[in-house]
Amino acid sequence: MAYRRLSDGDGHAPLFTGWSARYGSGMTRLRLLTAGESHGRQLTTVLEGCPAGLAVSATRIDEDLRRRQGGYGRGARQTIESDHVEIVGGVRYGRATGAPIALTVANRDAGNWGDVLAVEAPTDAGSRAEPVRVPRPGHADLGGALLYDLDDIRDVIERASARETAARVAGGAVAKLLLETVGCRVVSHVVAVGAERAAAAPLRLDDVARVEADPLRCADAAASARMRAAVDAAQEAGDTLGGVVEVLAFGYPPGVGSYVQGDRRLESVLAAAVFTVPAIKGVEFGLGFAAAGLPGSAVHDALAHDAALGYVRRTNNAGGIEGGISTGDTIIVHAAMKPIATLRNPLRSVEMGTHRAVESRFERADVCAVPAAGVVLEAVLALALADAALARFGGATVVELGAAVDAYRARCLRR
Repeated sequence: MAYRRLSDGDGHAPLFTGWSARYGSGMTRLRLLTAGESHGRQLTTVLEGCPAGLAVSATRIDEDLRRRQGGYGRGARQTIESDHVEIVGGVRYGRATGAPIALTVANRDAGNWGDVLAVEAPTDAGSRAEPVRVPRPGHADLGGALLYDLDDIRDVIERASARETAARVAGGAVAKLLLETVGCRVVSHVVAVGAERAAAAPLRLDDVARVEADPLRCADAAASARMRAAVDAAQEAGDTLGGVVEVLAFGYPPGVGSYVQGDRRLESVLAAAVFTVPAIKGVEFGLGFAAAGLPGSAVHDALAHDAALGYVRRTNNAGGIEGGISTGDTIIVHAAMKPIATLRNPLRSVEMGTHRAVESRFERADVCAVPAAGVVLEAVLALALADAALARFGGATVVELGAAVDAYRARCLRR
């Protein structure tokens, strides 16, 4: 693991200002809330706790919004929307002020839905939209309708839609900018779609441009071609495909997390973030499940010491987290996404109220959204990593945060 040396300062900046804020008082250093419906007027993001002085660019946020809309196998919705963020609070002259950052992303498709999602009830009851009463298997439809005692599943469909992830990608883009101030960059690539897998070569930062140029955001060109053929076959059959995404955080500071309580382990925090993404059903770190089939001598990362770098691990099977604490090596997360639940050839369902056996409803959907899921996973993991770093190192400004991270890295070199 490579630690940066301090260019100035004596290394005595406060190091332990954050954990009490998160775990002692119950407050979270970085908090994200979203609001809005899939076909409502807009999605709204509020990001609280961003340190003052961070350079925030609508252009950078828009780049991630564009990436989320791309990828081979995406549906017709992406040809309608052209997502663009509007920064409406918390940023002045291109810098975060320390106040909550408010972002909006308009839904261009909202105009095509008329009064279906009107805020005010129509005066004529007959003009209400026809209620949706057939839940789609694999969606939140049935559970949400029963949970909130709804007669119209439309309320569930609109909020449970993966369209909401655009709001989180917008907030996550800000978190990625924050992480970059401490030398961390979060990237992703697709390693599997359906039964097709990419070669298991380690991804480097130099590979990112090639990944982004690929239709499936896959670093293995031959595997990408096979994946695209599998997506085409699924589309022809009226079916859908899931896959696996690898997310990497290069340059994340060491010393974040703790072993003293289960919920303070960094894996716990990151796994919880991963499972906030719709359709994600599995997560692993480093070797993950493969480690269960290997002897310990082939799994654990042997330690050494380098005069310039300090303590190092020649391998990274742990995925950058050991004992619940970041090691300074690249954090490696794999997330498994189930196939999209909306099928053109619908599954069987039951009409609510009548209990009549029917076919499920079809609303336009993707055949494969694994590349887009990678962008969403970058966002939620960046938010979790930034929050954990702020909780660990503190700082009302980005300068204070950077100084605390530098001081800890310097202290590790002296040990």
